[in-house]
Formats: sequence, structure tokens, C-alpha cells
Amino acid sequence: MMNSVNDRENAALTTLKTVLEQVVKTIVNKPELVRIEIESKSDGKQLLAIQVDEKDLGKVIGKNGQTIKSIRGLINAINPSLQDVAVDVSM
Repeated sequence: MMNSVNDRENAALTTLKTVLEQVVKTIVNKPELVRIEIESKSDGKQLLAIQVDEKDLGKVIGKNGQTIKSIRGLINAINPSLQDVAVDVSM
């Protein structure tokens, strides 16, 4: 039973990663440099880490952080069963 739960969580994370990558690529000027990694944090949460070109960082964050907040909201709305997923952005 535990493997099926982990398999479902991994499949959900992979789907979220794909959606996140597509969303971010539509925002930036250099979509070929967008990378999304799934990382496990020490507190048990999963992190979807967005890496973009230095010049695209502001586009992903947005004015007063509105764009990244919206992206986080979208990811949480797509799969609310994965409550321990965080989204972060860096260059």
C-alpha cells in the first residue's frame, strides 16, 4: 500500500513539474534556460525549484511578488492533496 501512495505522489509531482515548466516558459524571454527540479527538504516537504536566466528572474517574481504568488496558487490548486509542496525561484 505504501508503494502505491508514493507512486501516486511521485506521479503528481512529475505532473506539477511539467505544468510549472510550461507556465514559466511562457513568461520568460529565454525558455530554453528554464529548469525545474524536484528536491526533498529536510522537513519532509517537496520543493519545486525554478531556475531561470538572470534577466528573467524579475518576470517570474513579478511586481511585489504577484507572479510567483499566482504560480504557487496555481500549483496548489492543481493538486491540493500534495500539501507539502513549495515553489521557489532562483537564477
